[in-house]
Amino acid sequence: MITGELKSKIDRIWDTMWSGGISNPLSVIEQLTYLLFIKRLDELHTLKERQASRTGKPIERPIFKDNQENLRWSRFKETAPEQMFETVRDEVFPFIKNLNNNGNSTYTHHMKDALFLMPTPRVLASVVDQLDSIEMTDSDTKGDLYEYMLGKIASAGQNGQFRTPRHIIKLMVDMTAPSPKDIICDPACGTAGFLISASEYLVKNHSDLIYKDPESRRKFNEGTFHGYDFDTTMLRIGSMNMLLHGVENPDIRYKDSLAQADELDEEKYTLVLANPPFAGSLDFESTAKDLLQVVKTKKTELLFLTLFLRLLQTGGRAAVIVPDGVLFGSSNAHKTLRKILVEDQKLDAIISMPSGVFKPYAGVSTAILLFTRTNSGGTDNVWFYDMQNDGFSLDDKRTPQPDKSDLSDIMTRWQNLEAETERKRTDKSFLVPKAEIASNDYDLSINRYKEIEYEEVDYDPPRVILERLAELDDEIFQGRKELEGMLG
Repeated sequence: MITGELKSKIDRIWDTMWSGGISNPLSVIEQLTYLLFIKRLDELHTLKERQASRTGKPIERPIFKDNQENLRWSRFKETAPEQMFETVRDEVFPFIKNLNNNGNSTYTHHMKDALFLMPTPRVLASVVDQLDSIEMTDSDTKGDLYEYMLGKIASAGQNGQFRTPRHIIKLMVDMTAPSPKDIICDPACGTAGFLISASEYLVKNHSDLIYKDPESRRKFNEGTFHGYDFDTTMLRIGSMNMLLHGVENPDIRYKDSLAQADELDEEKYTLVLANPPFAGSLDFESTAKDLLQVVKTKKTELLFLTLFLRLLQTGGRAAVIVPDGVLFGSSNAHKTLRKILVEDQKLDAIISMPSGVFKPYAGVSTAILLFTRTNSGGTDNVWFYDMQNDGFSLDDKRTPQPDKSDLSDIMTRWQNLEAETERKRTDKSFLVPKAEIASNDYDLSINRYKEIEYEEVDYDPPRVILERLAELDDEIFQGRKELEGMLG
């Protein structure tokens, strides 16, 4: 979670750009992203220089050539505002737009329309000076910073677009345990948080496999990560974000996932990770007809679930966030989709999350749904977990409370499901047989199956309580008489 000091720095930078004339919050984020990207490129190049110095070998795949030293953050930040402005506008910005030097890369495609909007040398110099004090080597810092900036967008929460907390993303990635063989997709990728977390998991747990030969590296950089979004600014930010995290050419492209039917994507992916926008409802005319053939509804949350099943290969798995209404909604579309998940596919787990997880941007109650596409059933028992705390306070402040987090417990129990058969319905987690779910009209709300233990409390007989009340009345009466006597 972002610290008070870092928060204050970003607020001051935001105010500087706002007073300088950049009034659109998304434009502020975009321009800050460009500058942070430029700063991080210099930091990465410096690391390459140090490594080359230690080994005595030439710099491997340098970011800047010898004649491009003036484009580095550490160089131009020392120049006068007017010179800095010209360097960044006329040289540095064109440099990052063509960084991959590959006209076919998604990064180059999304960056071709990028604009440098810093209004004056004074504003640029002030922002560069303030950004220079922010250390960006820690991936957590980058994630916190993005999360905080995106939360400042005035429209955050409209159209159901809520930013997913990074610790929730990490939980979902850890539970699905991506492997180098996976083809991963987020059909509503935004700034690519799920894809980045999946890439970090692969690098941490399978670096020997993804870097073992040129073909493995190519698959990791070009064939593993796929994301769609219909916000071009978010696509640019997501592409830069992925590049900074070491994924050179992910498949991140413009697409309205619910409106465009693409046969090339059908049964293409082995893992779907997503928190799609829940806008409420869509017009039938703008919705892909093949999705409506499965569930005829205007509800975007149901259409996205249908889309996930369509995108997955047989044996492919998904971890996605849904609003609670999906679990117990009474419409025919709700019941049909739940029945499909339980009877035709393999529904693995439902993790009920507290409503404060998405605060301060939204108080919506949500759940994590984990399932596997089989097209032949396979659901025997569904694992339910009642998450009470995610490691932060559940109010608008979201203060860190690491001692209250359920996340490690979720992972421990998930990795030892055999032991869950012994758990009672009064525990945080338990298994529910498919037959019981079917008999409850495929209701997947945890409250339908969880049992609550009530402690028996012994009360005194009513006559004893009344006698006590009478004694209290007498004491009050005597006290009032004494007070009246004192007042004369």
